[in-house]
Amino acid sequence: MSLGSALIIFVGGLFAGFVNALAGGGSLLTVPLLGLAGVDGLIANGTNRVAVLLATISTGVGFARGGYRDLRQTLPVLVPAMAGGTVGALVIASIEDVWFKRIFGIVMIPLLILSLRPPKPDAEPTRWPVPLSVAVFFLVGMYAGAIQAGVGLILLLILNRAGHDLVTGNAIKNYVVIGVSLIAVPIFLANDQVRWLPAFVLSAGTMTGGYIGANSAISGGERIIKPVLAVSVVILAGRMLGLY
Repeated sequence: MSLGSALIIFVGGLFAGFVNALAGGGSLLTVPLLGLAGVDGLIANGTNRVAVLLATISTGVGFARGGYRDLRQTLPVLVPAMAGGTVGALVIASIEDVWFKRIFGIVMIPLLILSLRPPKPDAEPTRWPVPLSVAVFFLVGMYAGAIQAGVGLILLLILNRAGHDLVTGNAIKNYVVIGVSLIAVPIFLANDQVRWLPAFVLSAGTMTGGYIGANSAISGGERIIKPVLAVSVVILAGRMLGLY
């Protein structure tokens, strides 16, 4: 990896982490940015999972220390999500690189809309029947195993609809991403779709950016970041779709 590629990955990760802390949606940037640095699409997807795993483990430790470690609420979501994640990772790891880029480029735009205008929590969430819950979280796990980008927003919305408050939903979401990542990373490793040096450079960037964002007192920061995020995602989506 050249110095220029390392700088692209680190600075891009820094921005993605900063965006995640202030507005959300930064994960939409990391895979395309790895592509700009010369990493093939499927390898970028696998490499990004290492950074995701390290970041979510760090966050998960914080949740656990804060007392959010109720397995009775987490396991009914985690188990079907990990099963789905296994299927999703196996499927995506076996497709051609060009198809992965097209799929990723297509999903970026609706996920951008979700990031910019996240739905408000349901005022009266209700508990779902077990079969419905298993089916939904299996499908979400499939998406997380295959693509991952934006899955945190999707999980938060679904967890709220399934009867979890925002704080508990955030904790469960984090544990689900850890669980799916622990399944997905070995699958991508087995398919030679992980590059460790870019993964660690990206991790350093995203974690640093997240720390800066979380500790920033920027007036109107979200209003500034969201237009920049929107333009960046549209440009990178066009690149992934091969439009230029």
